[in-house]
Amino acid sequence: MSPTAPAPGPDRATPETDPASGTGPGPGPDRTPAPGPGPGPGPGAGLGQAPGPLAGLRVLDLATLFAGPLAATLLGDFGAEVVKVEHPARPDPSRGHGPAKDGVGLWWKLLGRNKRTITLDLSTPGGRDTLLRLAATADVVVENFRPGTLERWGLGWPELSAANPRLVLARVTAFGQQGPYARRPGFGTLAEAMSGFAAITGEPDGPPTLPPFGLADSIAALTCAYAVMTALAGRDRTGQGQVVDLAIIEPILTVLGPHPLWYDQLGYVQPRTGNRSANNAPRNTYRSADGRWLAVSASARSIAERVVRLVGRPELADEPWFGTGSGRAAHTHVLDEAVGGWIARHKAEEVVMAFEEAEAAVALVYDVRDVMADPQFAALDTVTEVEDPELGPLRMQNVLFRLSGTPGGIRWAGRPHGADTEAVLTELGLTRAELTALRTEGAL
Repeated sequence: MSPTAPAPGPDRATPETDPASGTGPGPGPDRTPAPGPGPGPGPGAGLGQAPGPLAGLRVLDLATLFAGPLAATLLGDFGAEVVKVEHPARPDPSRGHGPAKDGVGLWWKLLGRNKRTITLDLSTPGGRDTLLRLAATADVVVENFRPGTLERWGLGWPELSAANPRLVLARVTAFGQQGPYARRPGFGTLAEAMSGFAAITGEPDGPPTLPPFGLADSIAALTCAYAVMTALAGRDRTGQGQVVDLAIIEPILTVLGPHPLWYDQLGYVQPRTGNRSANNAPRNTYRSADGRWLAVSASARSIAERVVRLVGRPELADEPWFGTGSGRAAHTHVLDEAVGGWIARHKAEEVVMAFEEAEAAVALVYDVRDVMADPQFAALDTVTEVEDPELGPLRMQNVLFRLSGTPGGIRWAGRPHGADTEAVLTELGLTRAELTALRTEGAL
């Protein structure tokens, strides 16, 4: 079976290998600028770019859609050499997800950045042997096949660790490597449903609401990158690699907060409250006189007092219930009427200026057009420009955070399918005859 069989749709799994899962100013001082046009990427690619803090770390990305690949991207953003391994005939489905330009998938340009791309059919003897040779040179392997798939190909942990005892194997699946659901097909959508996220999202009288993007996958990717670095820190002490078993259903449950604790100790089940909070008020979205939506948050009593004074209702701060977050939440209708009514009488720009002067928290509800034009995002270089040989200048999200001494950076956007196969395998020591044999076998 192919290691990266394509998924027919965003929520449909394949039988054996479904995945678990405005131009601003120049770059700020803590991020490395993206290189200009140059030769195809290789070791040390990125003209004029200092090595990132993870330089020297080698990662094999065998995963697809989306948690595993995004975790590898995060490592690559800070200097790790990431080698993306895809099936020769069935590339990572993210190449075909979402809008494309000139036949080139734009999502892949983001997800595949800072990765060298090779093709390898892991189900063939030649593909298996080549992967083991690659693993012997690597620090990390990231995979998200259903449990048992790598083992069936002779690429399980015993074989990989025998090839490289210092290897860290990150296994990212919907439900983990054990338990009654382990072999079920799964995607992040199921984690969003099973974690309790959907149950508390949406209006009280509406259905449970799923996010329109890969929320659970993204949280799992961040967790996976952290787990890999934790495992590598352990390796530094023991000299031995280990397996990271990450179930996508778990990280999103963690970020939801103390729901299990509340239920365990109080039997409390949080209901859907729409944009309101069960813990504080005012907290909602409100529409201005010129039709813009704004979000207001007053988690602290001091902020709530500033808001009610600003909107001309200072007497509310003297109510007995105003002193606690739960008390204010129980009187949300009163606070929403006061805040919403005031905002409805003013233009959005006036609202923002007034809130800033009062040192109260407000933000316009943005779509991507607003993000691209916002001066704060521009000052942070949050959306940066990358030169791409296929599509020319691209603007995409920059690396996640700034480091003062060893910043990360985008060396190149996602590469074409298999663009670096010959270069990577030649560096590995394969001869021309061996490459020919692998192609004849269908392994490349």
